[in-house]
Formats: sequence, structure tokens, C-alpha cells
Amino acid sequence: MLRLGFKLAAFIALALAAAVPLRAETLTAVSPDGAIALTVSDEAGHASYSITYAGEEAVATSRLGMLFRDHHGFERDLAISASSEASHDDTWEQPWGERRVVRDQHNELAVTFAAKSGPAREITVRFRVFDTGVGFRYELSEQAAFQGPIAITDELTQFAIGADADAWWTPSRQFNRYEYIYRTGTAGVVDDAHTPVTFRQQNGLHISIHEAALVDYSAMSLLALRPGSFEAQLRPGSDGVKVHTTAPFNSPWRTIQIAPDAAGLINSDIILNLNEPNKLGDVSWVEPGKYIGIWWAMHINERTWGNDGIHGANNEDVKRYIDFAAEHGFSGVLVEGWNIGWDGDWFNNGELFDFTQSYPDFDLPMLGEYAAERGVRIIGHHETSGNVANYEAQMEDAFALYAANGVREVKTGYVADAGDIVRYDEDGVLQYEWHDSQFMVGHHLRAVKAAAEQKISINAHEPVKDTGLRRTYPNWMTREGARGMEFNAWGTPPNPTEHISILAYTRMLSGPMDYTPGIFDLRPNERPPVREDMQRGDPSNRPQTTLAKQLALYVVLYSPLQMAADLPENYEARMDAFQFIKDVPADWEESVAIAGEVGEYVVIARQERGGNDWFLGAVTDGTSREVSVDLSFLEEGEIYSAQVYRDGAEAHWDTAPYAIVIEEKTVRGGEALTLKMASSGGTAIRFIPAR
Repeated sequence: MLRLGFKLAAFIALALAAAVPLRAETLTAVSPDGAIALTVSDEAGHASYSITYAGEEAVATSRLGMLFRDHHGFERDLAISASSEASHDDTWEQPWGERRVVRDQHNELAVTFAAKSGPAREITVRFRVFDTGVGFRYELSEQAAFQGPIAITDELTQFAIGADADAWWTPSRQFNRYEYIYRTGTAGVVDDAHTPVTFRQQNGLHISIHEAALVDYSAMSLLALRPGSFEAQLRPGSDGVKVHTTAPFNSPWRTIQIAPDAAGLINSDIILNLNEPNKLGDVSWVEPGKYIGIWWAMHINERTWGNDGIHGANNEDVKRYIDFAAEHGFSGVLVEGWNIGWDGDWFNNGELFDFTQSYPDFDLPMLGEYAAERGVRIIGHHETSGNVANYEAQMEDAFALYAANGVREVKTGYVADAGDIVRYDEDGVLQYEWHDSQFMVGHHLRAVKAAAEQKISINAHEPVKDTGLRRTYPNWMTREGARGMEFNAWGTPPNPTEHISILAYTRMLSGPMDYTPGIFDLRPNERPPVREDMQRGDPSNRPQTTLAKQLALYVVLYSPLQMAADLPENYEARMDAFQFIKDVPADWEESVAIAGEVGEYVVIARQERGGNDWFLGAVTDGTSREVSVDLSFLEEGEIYSAQVYRDGAEAHWDTAPYAIVIEEKTVRGGEALTLKMASSGGTAIRFIPAR
């Protein structure tokens, strides 16, 4: 009777165990400073994660997973089967950048999820938790369930931010690529957004979602599932597949930057740290610098790209720009419109472009030699009109031609509506691709590697977004990827007064931008036309900034190739203000964002590389404001001469944009300095140590 009781109890226990699901496994990892806590779970058979900052919810429980066209995916019936932890703390040196020495300190948690039903298969999600955020990627190992080609149809990564968070974003999958005025609203009204997307939650936390190390994969945008909850949307190829790959493979890193204030987002190196080290070896030939160019004159209809007007890329004008660059210490002169193909309907026929044949009035060998004699280089230009097939057929010869004539930097362009990139498949059939598709991600790397063979650096316009690959390929120096200065010449409307104060906390988090600042004629379309048959644009199209704000852009908007975009004669008319552009470096020892609010204002200080001078840039939106700046970035107690370029008392971007005060004062490190900025104004300062 006693033995029967034991058997009955054991039977009941087994029955109960079979009826109750196994308890979910939960793993955690924290940032080195303990502020950020990551939780990973297999609750209800779903792979998921959540993040808190200082105990406050930053990302609510969010799903992970991936689906395939021809294979079983990772969506449900998953369980954590293995995990490992690691810690890392070291420093590495950038050949150029916002700071010379970068610290990579993080704690790592790698979690393997195995399928409980269907074919045996597993996927690992590797998390790295930094003091300023979290990065994670998918790693699919070689295994029996994934033989041969793999077609990814969806990535199920989710980001639950909350519908009531403030948001700043640009729309995705629209014709003008990334070049839109930023939208401002709550996360609940965001439907489809390019990354980086920046949020400010009601608890004050600032969050930016982006990606790092985008290689052989398609770019990610955010698609709203429910208000404030987003899923990774991968850009499809022309065949509808998001990514073609084989096992083993790693996805790009999904990055979530977190900070208690807006400036903290800028002071993060997560994206760089999640990229692989330099693969090019000696890159001493990659040189930051400032340049001028045959560019703005075309945007304000004073010159033309083609030969069907007043051709800008003519020997006489280019030599004049070279002379100006040499006199004022600029390293390069950009020349657009020099090659055959600009006449006719170039926008819709990229096959017109010949990248080795110049117009008759442009002598590349002569001009290359003329520039070299004066310590200046020609900066090349390759506009493809989105016809990548035509460009790749000529790319190597085009780079070789440039290298033979002393060209060390090339600006590439892909002006075409989004989704209209031209390629031909293996059967010779014309296909159209997105600018941020897997095909174009691969093309940009092919171009960067081909350029590196000739010791040429790349400045890509109409590009795929920056994901930190400049660490791995340091000749990929800068790019566009947002509304730049040219929209102030012909955009309707032009960039609004808050544009820079949003860019600093969104697009600029991904990496350098060739915004092309430094416009001194702030009403360019009010100039008389240079010829009766040529017309200026709408006078309302103009930079909505003060002159002082134009100077501050050289510090606020980082680029290792920094343009002084206006015409030489406009600088000659204001040489006192032009002095700051001549003085400000394009390469930095250290950078620190000091203060600001997204869409309102930003203050950034940077120390010149190899020197002791510091430079400060501060800009505001349409609201004039007074800001107290902590000078703790300067050496404590040391005396500095501050060369200040600030808005005058009556300055206003619309009514008095040229009102500027240039003065010198003495300051001491560790003290506070009050900045007064006019409507869409700014302040630019050079700090020179007294000793």
C-alpha cells in the first residue's frame, strides 16, 4: 500500500510536469558603469530582449528573429540552448577622425537560440553593452539545416520605444532617398523611417536607433508595427528578396544609443567600435583637409555642369580657383562637370557619362600639374546618374586616370530617384535597385576598394548611409546622406532654421557629412544673372542662417574633407570672417558635445590634432537664446585667448544675417562663458593657450 502511494505520487508529478511549460530562461548583462541593463529571454518560445537605463525602461520587451524563403526560420518555438559572456576594454587610434584615441569598453553576452520543432537549427545573437548603448547582431553558423544559397525575406528585430516618446526622423522608401526635411512628432505617428532615428522618452532618456558594419546585407529602416513599436525593414532587391547569402554569415550590428541628455548621444563611439579594424594597411596617403570648388556657382545658375551654358569646368575658372586655394591654404579644388555626358538628359540617361573623356575646355593633365606646382590638388568627380552598370565598367580606368594626374580624392554621385539604380543581371536583363539595397551596399565597397588601389579617397553623395565602415576602410572619408547646403539654392522650401540642430543628433550620429558649409552671400538668388539668357532661382531659396552660424558649422558638422562652398569673390568681400574658415582644422585630437537639445541648439568643442588650440561651434534654431558654456574641456586654470565670431546685437537670419561681431577676449579653463545667439544664429570660437 505504501509503495502504491509512492508510485501514484510520482505519476501525478510527471503528469503535472508535462502539463506545465518549462520556465523561461532569462539572461542579463550590464554596461561597465552599471547604468544599462540588458535582459534576454525565450519567454513563450520567442527570442526577445529589453533594456533599462538607471532602472528606467528604455526599450520594452522586443522580439528577435529571422525568416527565410527556402528554409525554416527563427520566429517561434525557440529556447536558449547556450550562452557565453566576455568583457573587453582597450583603445585604438584613428588615422583621422573626431578623436584620435577611441576607447572600446563593453560587456558581451552571446545567446544561442535553438528551434524546438522542425529541423534542428540554431542562431546566435551577440550583444555588446557599452556605457552609451547596446549593439547586437545575428550570427548563423554553418549547419545541416542551412545548406546552399539562403534568401532572407524578413528580419523580425523589434524596437519597442513607446508611442508617447518625441521623435525626429526622415521618411524611408521615398523618391529623394535620405534628403528630406526632418519630421518632428511622437513615436506613435512614425510609420516608416530611415535610421538614425532619434527619440526622447517621457522619462528624459534619449535613444537613437541605427546600425553598424553594413556589409553584404541590405540597409535597415524602421517600420511601425503598432504606435511606438518598430520592426527592422530590410530594403528588398529587384527580385523581392531582402538579402542573398550563405551560411555562415553575420548580420550588421543593430545599435541602440542611450543617454540621459541629447549631448550624450553625440559623445558615443558605439558605431565605430562595432566595425572591424583597418583592412587597408598603411593609410598615410589618406589626408583630411579643406577644399573649395566649381560647385556652388552651378547651383545658383552662374555656371553650368554641361557645355550648353557657361561651362563651369573650364581651364580659366579652375586655375582661378586653384590660385585662390593656394593663397589661402586650402588643399583641394573640386571640379564638377568636367567629363563628357552632362549635355542632354543626363539625369535619365547615365550611360551618357564617360569617366575618362573631358570636355574640350578642360585639360586635366595641365590643371593637375598647375595645381601641384602650387601645393594644391584637383578633387575629382564621378556622377553616375544612378547607372552603376556604366560606372563599374569604367571605374578602374577612371581612378587610374585621376591617380596619374595627382587626384587623391573623388566625390561620387548617384543622382537618381530611389529605386532607380541601374544594373544588369547575369543574363544581361536590366534591373532597378534601391540606393540602400544589398547590391548598392556591395557597389560602394567595390568603389572604395578600387579607389584604394590607386590611393584615392571617396566622398560619396546620394550614398548608402554611414555605418562606421570608415574604420575598416579609412579612405571612405565622408558622404552626403541628408539635405545639404544645395537645398538652400533651389530647394522649396530651403533647409529650415532648426535643420542643423536636428542633424547633429540624427544623421551626424552615423558619421561625417559633406554638408558643404560656408556660404557668405546669404541671398544668392538676388544677384543679377551673369547672362541675359540665364536665370536665378527663387529669392526665397537661401540659407536661413546668420553669417556667424555658417562659421560655427565647421565645428558642429564634422567632416574630414570640409568644403568652403561659396565663390572666391564672396570670401574676398568678407576676409575678416573668412579667417575662421582658414584657421579651423578638419582633423581632431578630441571632440566633446557640451550642451544642447534636439531641434533647438547644439554646442560642440574640438581640439585640433597635434596641437593645443580648441575650437567651439554653437548653433541655434529660429529661437534666439543665451547659453552658458562650461569651459572644462580647456586645461583647468590655464589662460586662453578666445577669438570670437558671434552674432551682432541686431542679427537675425531673415532681417540682418550679416550682423557679426569679431572680437578677442581672455578666458580661463574651467570657467563659464555665456553665448548669445540670434534667431538661426551661432558662435564660432578659437581658443589659443597663452602658454
